[in-house]
Amino acid sequence: MGAIVVLGTQWGDEGKGKATDLLADDVDYVVRYQGGNNAGHTIIVHEPSTGSEDVEPEVRTLKLHLVPSGVMYPAVTPVIGDGVVVDPGVLLDELDALVEQGLDVSKLKISGNAHLIMPYHRELDRVTERYLGRQKLGTTKRGIGPCYADKASRVGLRVQDLYDMKIFRQKLDTVLKEKNAILSRVYNRLPMTAQEIETEYAVYAERLRPYIADTMPLLHDALDRGENVLLEGAQGTLLDLDHGTYPFVTSSNPVAGGALTGSGLGPGDIDRVIGITKAYVTRVGSGPFPTELHDELAERLTAVGQEYGTTTGRRRRVGWFDSVMIRYAARVNGLTEHFLTKLDVLSEFETLKICRAYRYEGEEYEQFPPHQSILHHAEPIYEELPGWMEDITQVTRYSDLPSTAQAFVSRLEELSGVPVRWVSVGPARRQTLERE
Repeated sequence: MGAIVVLGTQWGDEGKGKATDLLADDVDYVVRYQGGNNAGHTIIVHEPSTGSEDVEPEVRTLKLHLVPSGVMYPAVTPVIGDGVVVDPGVLLDELDALVEQGLDVSKLKISGNAHLIMPYHRELDRVTERYLGRQKLGTTKRGIGPCYADKASRVGLRVQDLYDMKIFRQKLDTVLKEKNAILSRVYNRLPMTAQEIETEYAVYAERLRPYIADTMPLLHDALDRGENVLLEGAQGTLLDLDHGTYPFVTSSNPVAGGALTGSGLGPGDIDRVIGITKAYVTRVGSGPFPTELHDELAERLTAVGQEYGTTTGRRRRVGWFDSVMIRYAARVNGLTEHFLTKLDVLSEFETLKICRAYRYEGEEYEQFPPHQSILHHAEPIYEELPGWMEDITQVTRYSDLPSTAQAFVSRLEELSGVPVRWVSVGPARRQTLERE
């Protein structure tokens, strides 16, 4: 039995939380493999079905930032993998909030290899963005980038360092000397005190101790027993540090390759790669966006789709579906299937557009351009399809969707080269149609 990777194929915010929630019924482990609390999953939680009704009543909405989606299922072990950067204060606050909502978080496992977000990471993130001015990257200012930078520079502190305070203090003293010099001399900020940080993180260490584990053998042993492992990414393919729209990207690797390095599994351990794909495109922050809308259609799409960030609350930029991007994501990730989300949002549009290629200086690009300047100035080449102009949120079988809606899905499938297995027509779990 192999593992399943679930990841975003666009710029994030594709609805990965709902997809993971749906798939978690059949898995034993849900593993978050990269990112930090700069990302979020929104999940609609339901009461267990009594069997007397077809509709599961919605209970509440959970917004998760670090804890894997599987935390709500007693049979699932949620895992924070090696590739995640952890802000321990944020994680503990999130765990406390989940406990208050009646959820058991005792099965959570956190890799000792995961890196710690430190106070100076958050401060450097804030002042650097302010210093960049109009050239800012649009980060969430939560210290993610500076933490990953220290990881790459081999001066980062890891979760396991919390349990040897002598080593923790030695590493902290070394790195803080540099960070304080930058904060005070470059940005005119007050230096930070090592003792205060050590005291704060020693408290975190005691509270986190029951959750710390060697997660790599844990997952391999699970696969050896024939159990199911789901690897859950944050952000999306076009925000990948190596394969995204650099420099307007995140600081880690959301792509399928990142699922391996961030969990400790190998290529042969992966059976399926499910791409979560929105029926249109959104992105938060700066960067190129060839199909972006700026007119009244953008206002309608934002309002109907409720396009505001789970973590930041920022309004997302919106645009028509981009098949150039999806073909790129299919190749980079080795997608085996799509989970298409938010088809219902398009129900009130009489005409829909799909970008089939880009045009730049008279040349057409059906594949992703090799140079960022092309992408920044690319003109989308659209094809138009008729909308269905009717409510589809109560449809329970794919074959009962309007023919124009089915044609739209089929066209997305053709252009991406990857089959669409699920179609979401609303936020609730029951509003998911599985294709034969």
